[in-house]
Amino acid sequence: VLTVLLAGCAARSLSPPPPDPDPLDREIYRIGVTDILRISVWQNPELSVDVPVRPDGKISVPLLDDVQAEGLEPTELKEVLTRELAEYVSAPHVTVIVLQMNSRFVSVLGGVNREGRVPLTRNLRVLEAIAVTGGFTTFADKGNIRIVRRQPDGGEVEYRFNYDAYRKGKAPGTNIVLANGDTIIVPD
Repeated sequence: VLTVLLAGCAARSLSPPPPDPDPLDREIYRIGVTDILRISVWQNPELSVDVPVRPDGKISVPLLDDVQAEGLEPTELKEVLTRELAEYVSAPHVTVIVLQMNSRFVSVLGGVNREGRVPLTRNLRVLEAIAVTGGFTTFADKGNIRIVRRQPDGGEVEYRFNYDAYRKGKAPGTNIVLANGDTIIVPD
């Protein structure tokens, strides 16, 4: 029995909280599906459009039809559009603005007042995401909150957050900065 219990605990090993990101080491923003982009072509208003990034990762642009946008940085998309529009417009000056960053979010589930997705438009911590979803329900288990993070290799890492311990100063560093795709689970 002890071996079975130890094996179960090993499969659920927790990771220590990750360090806070360095404010000077900013992650490069890559365009994602459901983002809304503004494509402006200077002195060509008929070519300037606000477009969503479709589920196939492409946007529709006048004269060019479908252009791959997902996975590109805004400056990379600008270069692609400038190069392709050069066939139709003399020296096009293109600007790409991300109007809505809909592709970056965390999910909050369980003992909160409004389960759902919370957009990641800036660095967001666990408590802020819970507050955005209306806070804890009456019967939420505030001492056993889990944050599940997918890894690039397909695995998952799990972090724990104990609200009461954090509030009392006994769990510093556990109100972590969330990453795109994290899931916060608040047990009832």
